[in-house]
Amino acid sequence: MTQGILIGGCDAGKVYLNPRYANRHGLVAGATGTGKTVTLQCLAEGFSDLGVPVFLADVKGDISGMSQAGKAHPKVDERLQAIGIDDYQARGYPVAYWDLFAKKGTPVRTTVSEMGPQLLSRLMDLNDTQEGVMTLVFEFADSEGMLLVDLADLRSTLEYLAEHGKELGAGYGVAKSSVNAILRRLLMLEREGGEAFFGEPALQLDDFMQTTRDGRGIINLLAADTLIQNPRVYSTFLLWLLSELFETLPELGDPDKPIMVFFFDEAHLLFKDAPKALLEKIEQVVRLIRSKGVGVYFVTQSPADIPETVLAQLGNRVQHALRAYTPNERKAVRVAAQSFRENPELDTVTAISELGVGEALVSTLMDKGIPSQVERVLVRPPQSRMGMVTDEEREAVLAHDPNLRRYRDAVDPRSAHEILAERTAKAMAEQEKAQQQAKAEKKGGTSKSSGRRSSNRQSSTEAFVKSMARTLGSSLGRQLLRGIMGSLLKK
Repeated sequence: MTQGILIGGCDAGKVYLNPRYANRHGLVAGATGTGKTVTLQCLAEGFSDLGVPVFLADVKGDISGMSQAGKAHPKVDERLQAIGIDDYQARGYPVAYWDLFAKKGTPVRTTVSEMGPQLLSRLMDLNDTQEGVMTLVFEFADSEGMLLVDLADLRSTLEYLAEHGKELGAGYGVAKSSVNAILRRLLMLEREGGEAFFGEPALQLDDFMQTTRDGRGIINLLAADTLIQNPRVYSTFLLWLLSELFETLPELGDPDKPIMVFFFDEAHLLFKDAPKALLEKIEQVVRLIRSKGVGVYFVTQSPADIPETVLAQLGNRVQHALRAYTPNERKAVRVAAQSFRENPELDTVTAISELGVGEALVSTLMDKGIPSQVERVLVRPPQSRMGMVTDEEREAVLAHDPNLRRYRDAVDPRSAHEILAERTAKAMAEQEKAQQQAKAEKKGGTSKSSGRRSSNRQSSTEAFVKSMARTLGSSLGRQLLRGIMGSLLKK
């Protein structure tokens, strides 16, 4: 085992991240333009060299060049000399490109059923009453053996319960006003591109945890430059992924190195406007997932963006510069400084405001999990390219990626939408048959007069059947994306 992952150098020598304690999580913080991206790139390279798969959301698109070798530059040579690195070798790293919208990588899909009502309600920003209706939808689908794959399945089931909930009994009655409110939210989600990742084939988490033949860990890059424009979709998707890792992986204790490292960029979006129950679940997952060998690294501008209960569990810390022009900014600097183990030879509060680009205050866990004293560190240059990959280079990588062949083509299984469409068609056929039989009897003079005035008004059943026929029929023939997804709040 090497000394660990080289972060950079300081007056006391080189600074490393100990792989044995890398699953104790971490924080990378700093203002925009201070060097967080380069630090992420260096950490991802280090974990890959140790054979640890990495998941990293590429929010700005400027990490995609990791698949290509870095280029010589006078500033890189200067930094290498200052740190004392004499074995630097520019090279590309094994990268798998992913994209929920299937434009810049292998498509990632999920199903409504596996996401669960709680996370889906968060995704759609539903209130408590609407979340209760959503829960009934899932219970009804389960009782009927219907899979909710995509948003068309969800819409059809909602409309079915709105019309027939009382007839179904067992507490399935729902207010049409609540259903209509959910349907409006559903329409908004579709317009924001949310339907792109509800579909099949299912994402298998094992495909995120691969190594190359030479033993390096695959770096999974999620193209998030478009996804981040909808923060709620972005944070909910990453929260699902984290929860799925927690639910499916076995207990490992404290391995010599993590089995996977998960970087959560723009981490403040995860906690913004999150209800207390969800925050408690996030804290629980962060606390317990380390025993499954997964390290979680939150990336944000300030430690103040992270709740204290979560921040206390982040043992490895890299703090880039923070600017302190306002009272709130000065308070954030003090919070950041107080999160480090004190170094008597370093004024941490002053240093945070004076750090240059590519400099950071670093404290990592040493033997027995004890934090090291904070040091002012010059971060090493990456071996891979700093910047974007070209379209041609990306296509060349994807051409050799087995994930693309596995997930490229969407499939359309029989699910709730199709089942309800068949029920509607059958009901209409029976109704039409009955009407034709009644006409035939009347024409033949065999019908009996009931003494009542005939009515042209539709029964509620007839109205529902026709409504469902229009609703379901309008979406038949559309290409539906399908997938699999789990829920953090699964009961």
